[in-house]
Amino acid sequence: MVALDRTDVGLLTALQEDGRQTIKELAARVNLSTSATHERVRRLLADGVISGIHAVLDPSHVGVGLQAMIQVRLQRHTWGAVTSFRDHALSLPEVVAVTHVTGAADFLVHVAVRDTDHLRDLALEAFTTRDEVARLETSIVYEHVRVVTWPIYTAEG
Repeated sequence: MVALDRTDVGLLTALQEDGRQTIKELAARVNLSTSATHERVRRLLADGVISGIHAVLDPSHVGVGLQAMIQVRLQRHTWGAVTSFRDHALSLPEVVAVTHVTGAADFLVHVAVRDTDHLRDLALEAFTTRDEVARLETSIVYEHVRVVTWPIYTAEG
């Protein structure tokens, strides 16, 4: 864990709220000079604290008519099977997120597709054909509310 101070937390909070803010706007938010703010943001990027800045799209405007969570149970829970399945799932354009979990399923795979036919085809062609997959269970997502800010924990609490 990288040591973060109050100014770093302020910058990270501001960037999570709106990643399009300029260095000048960020500097004003944390009461720092623009050069010092720029250096801190560069350090946070270099240290991997900030792993990217992304646009959040409205699924309905890009042809996504249906989202689903696919619970995947592997034949064997070995490193080879886990990494093979994870890498395959991440390579699929329909996959929004891949989460390796404990419990009845080994993975939760969030997918975004055009419609139910697309979901069926994805499940049959991209998942059930995999040697490492034992079982799938698919749940349709009625509503997806995305939390765009992470809590930030520091050494001080």
